[in-house]
Amino acid sequence: MILTILILIVCTLLGGLSLNLIPGMKQNLRLPLIFAGSYLFAITIIHIIPELFSISPNPSKVGLYVLIGFFMQQFLEYFSSGVEHGHVHTNKAVSVSGRFSIITALMVHSLLEGTLLTHDSPFHEKHESYSLLLGIVLHKMPAAFALMATMQGLGKRALYLLILFSLASPAGLLLSDFILLSSDAVLIVFAIVCGSFLHISTTIFVEASPEHHFGLNKILISLMGAVLAILVEFMI
Repeated sequence: MILTILILIVCTLLGGLSLNLIPGMKQNLRLPLIFAGSYLFAITIIHIIPELFSISPNPSKVGLYVLIGFFMQQFLEYFSSGVEHGHVHTNKAVSVSGRFSIITALMVHSLLEGTLLTHDSPFHEKHESYSLLLGIVLHKMPAAFALMATMQGLGKRALYLLILFSLASPAGLLLSDFILLSSDAVLIVFAIVCGSFLHISTTIFVEASPEHHFGLNKILISLMGAVLAILVEFMI
């Protein structure tokens, strides 16, 4: 569990700090985002959904919570302005209240996704869902980058927000691990995050295809993300 927490924190910090470490990254974020979105979508389909329905005594009810999670993420993105899927805003366009809304929405989403890494499963040992961990990391790194790009001009305060964001998923993991929730409550949270991941991953595809133009690069990068998800899921 300690290693998982360190991976989440370090990768999120690296994602945010890459704004200044890698010149031109802001203009070249599209393909990495497509790769991350493809991986996240694939791992949701081949890991989260089968696992979710296999442990549910009432699949129809679980489907309802997945749907709730999908639209709850849409509601959160009303406040976060889509930073979760790498949508970057200029600092001038974001007010103080807007910054507060963005970081609050990101924290809520990250807390929830952190709970996925500690649940019991018939498919893997507790704390050993490596394919899911990689999916969360690939999703959080561009989100951290977009957060820092949006908060440019805040100086050290932007770094403090990045650190706060990096701690959110580990906090969700720890809370889920030490607070004894009923099996029904865990299932509901699991389903809601599943819906959230479906929304984020599909939104990345939509935003990455302006005017519905599907280039060969996008197709190949998408396939690479999906293939990596399959390899990690079935070989690790």
